[in-house]
Amino acid sequence: MNIGQAAKQSGLSTKMIRYYESTGLLAAANRSDSGYRLYSKNDLHTLEFIKSSRDLGFSLEEVGKLLALWQNKERASSEVKSLAREHIGILDRKIQELTELRETLNVLVEHCHGDDRPDCPILNRLASGPCCAS
Repeated sequence: MNIGQAAKQSGLSTKMIRYYESTGLLAAANRSDSGYRLYSKNDLHTLEFIKSSRDLGFSLEEVGKLLALWQNKERASSEVKSLAREHIGILDRKIQELTELRETLNVLVEHCHGDDRPDCPILNRLASGPCCAS
């Protein structure tokens, strides 16, 4: 299949498929006589794996590790579990950061009169420097 078909079936854009090739996550595609990329069912399966991994928030580096483990039939599942646990820790930290940002913004919104007056604590906070510094 060509890159457009692979994109449609995998749910990725052609730009992302080219990018994944350029980073080495996806092996370089075979080419037709006219130079068009050609993808196999195996390539499509790899693209779907990459998309699923990215949808779960794994970084490109983590996706590379997961791909290597997926392709290694002698892998220990403990390695996969360890990588997933590390990722959960990263997600937990991001959730905490986002929760703190939301709480800060909620306080600012509560203190904003939202009327015709020019005074605005939201704008004052944004103008005071690095976001959300206490």
